[in-house]
Amino acid sequence: MDMSETLTVEYRQDGVATLTLNRLRAHNALDRDLVALLIESLDKLGADATIRVVVLAALGASFCAGADLAAMRDAGRETRFLSESKALATLMGRLAGLPKPTVAMVQGPAFGGGVGLVAACDIAIAVSTATFSLTEVRLGLIPAVIAPYLIRAMGARQTRRFALTAQKISADEAKRLGLVHDVVPSTKLVETCERVSASLARGGPEAVARIKDLLTWLEGGAANTDVAEETARRFSEARASDEGHEGVAAFLEKRQPRWRIKDS
Repeated sequence: MDMSETLTVEYRQDGVATLTLNRLRAHNALDRDLVALLIESLDKLGADATIRVVVLAALGASFCAGADLAAMRDAGRETRFLSESKALATLMGRLAGLPKPTVAMVQGPAFGGGVGLVAACDIAIAVSTATFSLTEVRLGLIPAVIAPYLIRAMGARQTRRFALTAQKISADEAKRLGLVHDVVPSTKLVETCERVSASLARGGPEAVARIKDLLTWLEGGAANTDVAEETARRFSEARASDEGHEGVAAFLEKRQPRWRIKDS
């Protein structure tokens, strides 16, 4: 286990890695150092062939309070703001584009950029008492960096509503909107995330990366392309790959595929 004052990285034998936000006094707000640590950790996990699933969790009462407003107040003016905004945009892109499935384990409230972290993960599971709010407008700010991921999760119409009103979203409402996938009692959060992670780890690692890349392309890059041609090409590449051969052979031979990790 690699410990930090602001971020913990835990590796398990089943190929699941957990990144845990640990800025308790700041309600896990995203300052420059935490953003940099998250980017560095995601880059390492993305390149590690032994890692199959990445869980994003947090300690304390809050999941993430968004941008660190105290640090923002002391940051100076536009040049510094632009640099830190670009770093946050990089973080969101790394999380959304990681070639491993990601799970947000939301144990408490998320605000602003914290909602963006949830939206950028592939799967989000929240406790029933969690709440979500896009509070930027109340501060004279805008949720610009996280907006693409909010729209992907909730749709443009709902994102518009909550970005303009800063209205609090309950866990059940967040599930209805598509921001989170499951709402569970706090006593079941870890168990549920472990079950979901185990299910994710059973997939072929190359296939997982291909699926994430395919869906990202379909969401944003398919407008001027022959979709039938491109999706057929992608499927044929997967089927012709070593992993594709192994997966089909394992099914026909009634055995586990060789990519399976112990206890996954």
